[in-house]
Amino acid sequence: MKRYHAIVLSSVAVVALSACSDNSNEKESTVDAVASAEELPERFEEPVTLDLIKHVSGDIFFREGETIEDNVHTEWVKDTFNVDLNYMWTTSGPGETFETKLQLEMSSNQDLPSILALRSHLTQDLIDSGRVMEVGDIFDKYASPTWKEAMDADPHAWDPYTREEGRFAIPILDYEMNGDTVLFIRQDWMDELDLEAPDTLDDVEAIMDAFVNGDPTGTGEQVYGLAAGFANQLNTWMSTVDWVFGAHGGMPNQYNLADDGTLENGDIQPEIKEGLETLKHWMDEGYMHPESGLWDEGKAAELFTAGRAGIIAGPHWMPDWPLAELLENVEGAEYKAYDIPTGPDGHKGRSTGITSQNGAVMFNENATEDEIQAFFVYQNYLFEHFANPDEGSEFEYGFAEGYDYVLEDGEVKYADADIPGGRIDPVKYTLTYDGARIPSLYINALADFARGDEPETPFERKVHLQYPEEAWEGARIVVDSADAQIPSMFTGRPTETMVSRGDALDTLLSEGFNKMIYGETSIDEFDSLIEQWKNQGGDDVVAEVNEWFEVVNAN
Repeated sequence: MKRYHAIVLSSVAVVALSACSDNSNEKESTVDAVASAEELPERFEEPVTLDLIKHVSGDIFFREGETIEDNVHTEWVKDTFNVDLNYMWTTSGPGETFETKLQLEMSSNQDLPSILALRSHLTQDLIDSGRVMEVGDIFDKYASPTWKEAMDADPHAWDPYTREEGRFAIPILDYEMNGDTVLFIRQDWMDELDLEAPDTLDDVEAIMDAFVNGDPTGTGEQVYGLAAGFANQLNTWMSTVDWVFGAHGGMPNQYNLADDGTLENGDIQPEIKEGLETLKHWMDEGYMHPESGLWDEGKAAELFTAGRAGIIAGPHWMPDWPLAELLENVEGAEYKAYDIPTGPDGHKGRSTGITSQNGAVMFNENATEDEIQAFFVYQNYLFEHFANPDEGSEFEYGFAEGYDYVLEDGEVKYADADIPGGRIDPVKYTLTYDGARIPSLYINALADFARGDEPETPFERKVHLQYPEEAWEGARIVVDSADAQIPSMFTGRPTETMVSRGDALDTLLSEGFNKMIYGETSIDEFDSLIEQWKNQGGDDVVAEVNEWFEVVNAN
């Protein structure tokens, strides 16, 4: 389950929006005028303007003199398609700044842009407001073959945006398995203590015991077996302990598919009790830092990068960040990626999102045919030419020379130090944040590198240079053990009871679980805690989640 402290405010915005929305000016879509993607124009004869909004986050940078309104990307869009990108407004700073601005615009019934690309829970509010189009049929008509194939690879991609009336937002695809957990273990400590690679949960516990009690640094300094941070939740994106519960056959903080085809709340299953018992034992033995329950993901990672913990769990890409800091902080430090262990009954599990997506695109109910076509011409082009570029194509090495790459004597370079003025990533300017991504392409490329394959395509050569070898092995691990994935199946907007009682229900469980891990409450209180959760609204939430699941399965 997520935390829903921001939902009440967004729901108020929707009520206000619905009350003041005037549908009398609603325009009929004329998408039937074009039968397929093949009949879309390559370039418009007359200029087309796309109205947009955007949050210029802290990881977006510009060359001197450029802005989000005028840069190498906007020039490329104009030159290639004769499309002008008009930013009605932008925000910067914290992400909440953008959401607050958009909520105010919605509640005062201000004009929305023709194209709405969002990474926000407000996507759900906009769908329920009735001010955005049904897009399923439009996508089926206009999307290119490559884009459709990428979307079809995930049958649940549309689930978050599906209502009884249809599909109301196009998922922005991301690379799959990008958050699946692997273990990173200090290999120099393993070698120092003559330890073998772990296969089972007991093996991991033996390694942690050796780290804590065997002085792997040779300095007598106290170290810990596992760097974990579960102040936010037990199943999180880094410094996670999701694999501990997976080893017992469960997965907390999400809705899982039950044997009868319905969705069940992962927190309230008996396997969670077994996972809590394991974590309590590890806390008692000093394998985890006593403040792990107070730490967020980043703070916990600092324990590992400072050289004071032997194991950390998280995505395969952690060698790029933050684990590179370990090598800077501790001379001679080495680490290696390992698969998550099996539990006492042979279970092995890692959490994974069912959709490889990173936001969604909606069309204003008043968007014109030209505006809709312009978006698809743009995005189809990126899927056909940028997502997996051909040899000699304009995107063979990256988006723009002198920005995200340079060529020196025929050699391509991507490092910040090699690019005059530093590396700038103009792909972040694109309407869908990352250009276009084919979900399976990236993780399989890295996995093949770990198996000894050489890069052959422009895409493969690029990621080969950009990601360290430790990330390759992490990618191979998650690809080869894909059957250990436990998908998070509920991706809809918060249900009625989640909005009214979600925070209280979340807090009840999270505080109760933490007390059990720290021994403040007996593990035997687990069943009574779950009954309390059910009686205070949990059963209603489960019923509402399954009502949503029936709707998405019917579409």
